[in-house]
Amino acid sequence: MAVERMYPRLVVHDADAAIDFYLAAFGAELVERYTDGSGAVVHALLRAGRAEWALKDGDAVDPAPSGPGAVIMALEVDDPDAVAAAMVAHGGRVLFPVTDHDYGQRAGRLADPFGHAWMVAAHTGDLTPEQIQERTGRP
Repeated sequence: MAVERMYPRLVVHDADAAIDFYLAAFGAELVERYTDGSGAVVHALLRAGRAEWALKDGDAVDPAPSGPGAVIMALEVDDPDAVAAAMVAHGGRVLFPVTDHDYGQRAGRLADPFGHAWMVAAHTGDLTPEQIQERTGRP
């Protein structure tokens, strides 16, 4: 067995508004979008750079979350400050501001208006795994 592809699938309250948010905040492109007979989005695929994710409208089988949950989407970008600003400008909110971290990243965490948390980060330094562990202060 070989895994061909893996991507996250986000369930949201208003898929079309979420698509608009991700297009504006991340510069994403809409790759595909399908609806059911009522017009609800049953699948939409977005791409920003090499990252892909899908989303759909919540329903009785797949309810949309009401706030940032257990999964945090990690998005590596060239300018986390600009991405965070774009997210906020389009309705996102800061959970942790973008700052430099000793473990070689400039990163922050934001919530989108649809109940999902996103870590936006840029690589800022080349460290060994041992150096990263030492700098995070965890055993």
